[in-house]
Amino acid sequence: MRLRPTLCFLPLLLALPGCSKHPAAAPESIATGPAARVHIATVQLEAVPAVTDVSGSIRPLRRAQLSAKVLGPIEEFNVTLGQAVKAGDLLVRIAAGEITARVAQAQAQLNATRRDLARERDLLGKGASAADPVRSLEDRLALHEALLREAEVLLGYATVRAPFAGVIARKPAEAGDLAAPGQLLLELESADAFQVEAAVPDSLAGALTPGTNLTIEVPATGLTFNAPLAELSSATDAGARSVLARLTVPAGTAVRSGQFARVFVPGPPIRVLLAPRTAVSPLGQMERIFVAGENNRAQLRLVRTGAVRGDRIEILSGLNAGERVILAPAAGLREGQTLELIP
Repeated sequence: MRLRPTLCFLPLLLALPGCSKHPAAAPESIATGPAARVHIATVQLEAVPAVTDVSGSIRPLRRAQLSAKVLGPIEEFNVTLGQAVKAGDLLVRIAAGEITARVAQAQAQLNATRRDLARERDLLGKGASAADPVRSLEDRLALHEALLREAEVLLGYATVRAPFAGVIARKPAEAGDLAAPGQLLLELESADAFQVEAAVPDSLAGALTPGTNLTIEVPATGLTFNAPLAELSSATDAGARSVLARLTVPAGTAVRSGQFARVFVPGPPIRVLLAPRTAVSPLGQMERIFVAGENNRAQLRLVRTGAVRGDRIEILSGLNAGERVILAPAAGLREGQTLELIP
């Protein structure tokens, strides 16, 4: 028996009441949201002095390197690093037995000559001596007095005293070391007066004169202050093409010797685009500004900023002159949002 194939057709159309296809909803546009009330400012190119920051160092106004002048072991070393001393304080004593003996010898010779001179003068007054021996003894007396003064000066070199009030900055020697003439014993620095030393580019030094106030920044402490130019060298360093400048640190400023400092030196004016600092806000590792664009809608701009000048900041890229920037934009402000400008 031959079977004929049977085709079974199943209805595949299902009628579901109420299930009709609707067009996909358009994403919500923030431009249709409520208008944001904002303050704006128009940015323009302005001529400002170009400022170059120059590396400098804080130095004490007075500094003395105290060295030995005689040979001998160090008997006393009465100071420590950072210790404050007063002018005239005894800092180091060097054993100088040979010089002490020399002083005693010179004193004995001087005493003997004085006695001989007194005797000869007495005899001369009595007519029992001539004038020549008296003059000879007077010359010998002057010589022995000079030898005694010389020995006493050399003995004074065995003690080292503070030439001015300050603090001990370096102490390369210790008690018991053998001191030799010219050997550095310690370094003394004033603690109440400082200056900034900086090498100013030759191209900028010509516009500086003593008394000019320059801005100084100490990055280690975040300190910023103004300092007058005290000295400016007349010679240019041929290798660095720079001129040495010294600026006086105002009294009472909290600085330390050796600190790194930046000196901001003004140059010829340049035209820069300045925007209020409140218009710039961070966006991750970048910076942004909102602009009031066409139809008063917010436009987001990524910008690159430069130097801060008071309450404004340089805009190096991302913004054009004449554009209106939004001041202190709210955290919820978005691209395309409608703006209501507050007068």
